[in-house]
Amino acid sequence: MAARRALHFVFKVGNRFQTARFYRDVLGMKVLRHEEFEEGCKAACNGPYDGKWSKTMVGFGPEDDHFVAELTYNYGIGDYKLGNDFMGITLASSQAVSNARKLEWPLREVAEGVFETESPGGYKFYLQNCNLPQSDPVVKVTLAVSDLQKSLNYWSNLLGMKIYEKDEQKQRALLGYADNQCKLELQGIKGVVDHAAAFGRIAFSCPQKELPDLEDLMKKENQKILTPLVSLDTPGKATVQVVILADPDGHEICFVGDEAFRELSKMDPEGSKLLDDALAADKSDEWFAKQNKPKASG
Repeated sequence: MAARRALHFVFKVGNRFQTARFYRDVLGMKVLRHEEFEEGCKAACNGPYDGKWSKTMVGFGPEDDHFVAELTYNYGIGDYKLGNDFMGITLASSQAVSNARKLEWPLREVAEGVFETESPGGYKFYLQNCNLPQSDPVVKVTLAVSDLQKSLNYWSNLLGMKIYEKDEQKQRALLGYADNQCKLELQGIKGVVDHAAAFGRIAFSCPQKELPDLEDLMKKENQKILTPLVSLDTPGKATVQVVILADPDGHEICFVGDEAFRELSKMDPEGSKLLDDALAADKSDEWFAKQNKPKASG
């Protein structure tokens, strides 16, 4: 499965301005591309919403060889209730720790040299005060599971991930498609995994020709397919094919055809400006709404 790649995690965000500040100024990520859409996504990339939305890809480098974050913003929705499904992203970046301290962004040391912080909206990040020899500081994404063995069967036996570490006592396992890629950590919890309204999605790529076989395998194994093989259009960019799956705990998983995705995901030099323009428009709309707010009768 070496041809498969870990791509990104999808977050729903309510406050674009504060979110952009966190990823750019605290974590030190760059805006790789920003896209605006007039209506909801056929594969529910922005969640179960039909209206106008935007997607901003942010990361430490190009999507070809970095695991990044996809920030989806639904116009008019200011916050999302968090569940217990997403347990955090771990980064190895002494620069991010330094940035957080300088900006007085809240940090809590949870282990020696490891600091917990939160992005706007409450998503947890763990910052290791060190730098790795590899170019991508994103180490792992941690998701909660209710039955570790059942989840390992799904992610390893069906999706072909290699198990790097497994600790029965701590009920955790580390998986991945390649040594130099961001890993997926599964952490067992007691009780049910609750996705609430903020539920995210993890994305991987594979050769496009594998998508129908992947879909057939899931049908054969009676596993949930949220979105059967579909083509997604991005205005002015490549059309990609995707299949959206759900693991035994309902974690959403997107598999996308690698060839078209590499074309779609090329870094846009205008990405940062496009986001800043959208943020300026948000501020303008906010100001206009305040000016036109009905005065309370006295």
